[in-house]
Amino acid sequence: MNILFQPTDDLAFSAEITYQNMSLYYEQYGVEWQQQQIVEQVKRLDNWDIVVEGKIIGTFRLAFEADSCYLRDLQVSSSYQNKGVGSAVLKEVERLTLKSDIQKVKLRVFKISPAFHLYQRSGFVVVKEDDRFFYMEKPLV
Repeated sequence: MNILFQPTDDLAFSAEITYQNMSLYYEQYGVEWQQQQIVEQVKRLDNWDIVVEGKIIGTFRLAFEADSCYLRDLQVSSSYQNKGVGSAVLKEVERLTLKSDIQKVKLRVFKISPAFHLYQRSGFVVVKEDDRFFYMEKPLV
C-alpha cells in the first residue's frame, strides 16, 4: 500500500473523520462535539491528510513547541486500520519533528483506546496518566 501525506485542504472533512472514530469515547466521557468549533481550534495546527490511492483515509495534526512536537490527533478510517497506516504516520511525524530540529514527540491517548498499543510498539512510553488519558513521549535521539 502506497501511503502519501499532504497538507489538509478541507478541515471540516478532517474533523468529520475524527468524529467518526472518536464519537464513542466522546459519549463515554461526556465530551461535547461541535464541528465548527473544532475546525476553528485546529486551524492553528499543522494538519495533514493521509492518502491511499488518491483517497483521503485519515488525518493527523501536529503542534510544534519549543522542545517537542505534540501529536494532537491521528485518525485513520476504520477500513484502513490495522494495515500499517498508523505506523507509517508515526514515522512521518518523526521525520517532520527531526526536520524542525526537535528531538521529542508527545501525545495523549484515551486509556481505553486500542491506539495505545500502536504507540507502545512504536517506542512511546507513558510519562503520566489521569483518569482518562495516558500521556506518552518518545525521544528521537
